[in-house]
Amino acid sequence: MLGRILFLLGLSSLALPAMALTIYKYTDANGVVTYSDQAAPGAQVFVFNDRMVEKLDNRVKLETRKHAGGETLLVRNDLYAPVDVELKFEGVQNAVGVPGKPIRWVLPPRSQIRLATLAPRDPAQPLRYTPRLRHALGDPRLLPKPYRYPLPWRGGPFRLTQGANGKYSHFTPKGRYAVDIAMPEGTPIVAARGGMVVRVENDQSGRGDNPSGNFVRILHDDGTMGVYLHLMKGSVAVREGQRIDAGSRIARSGNTGNSTGPHLHFVVQRNVGLTVESIPFEFSQPVGSLPNFAVGGE
Repeated sequence: MLGRILFLLGLSSLALPAMALTIYKYTDANGVVTYSDQAAPGAQVFVFNDRMVEKLDNRVKLETRKHAGGETLLVRNDLYAPVDVELKFEGVQNAVGVPGKPIRWVLPPRSQIRLATLAPRDPAQPLRYTPRLRHALGDPRLLPKPYRYPLPWRGGPFRLTQGANGKYSHFTPKGRYAVDIAMPEGTPIVAARGGMVVRVENDQSGRGDNPSGNFVRILHDDGTMGVYLHLMKGSVAVREGQRIDAGSRIARSGNTGNSTGPHLHFVVQRNVGLTVESIPFEFSQPVGSLPNFAVGGE
């Protein structure tokens, strides 16, 4: 029974630690895939993955501009969201102007800032250093405001198939308070809260290269972010830099990325200081008691 349920449930793209339940994937002679907690001949361990690939490295860039007096380091943020950055220097030789501790800054959306200017102590010798840049989406100075999230889909009713601290995959800080809602592919997905669309992915088929599949990330006014994962290819109806209201159509549900069945993975996150983590949230109406569409109702 567990194998049948897991085949239909949507499990997220988060890590499965060693202490968690081991799930096995088995394909029979007819090509039917079953997921179970019982090992069977020919079964393989199903591995969850905690990488949400948002390809930020080419959107937040450290630039070095050389000039007669030395070198100036700037950070450019091409995203439609603030970015928390930290710059530190290693292997410094023959340099003045190097700060004694890492430089920390919150860079506004679509902006750049000079973080440091270095000059050679001995102009006849080369200036040597290695810059290390860390960054994370969002402004950690903002604090979440109370908000009860309307259900981010139309239709149903559907059931919560994995909630906060779920035993299958919701373990890591980035997804600890995420929820999975099993629903048919193509279910309309709407914004549970208004804000700025800061990241989208729309071109992935099946498992693809991104465990999260196609997704939409929306930055709310209090600095929190709603993220909608495993969306149907080509269904994303919003663009980066677009401001939308709660209830706006953003995509259709799918089964892309590291997903074992059609579902929506929804999580609320915030920058807690150079790292993005999930935070607790509440829907405006009960979900866990709804009929379970995924297994034929109750």
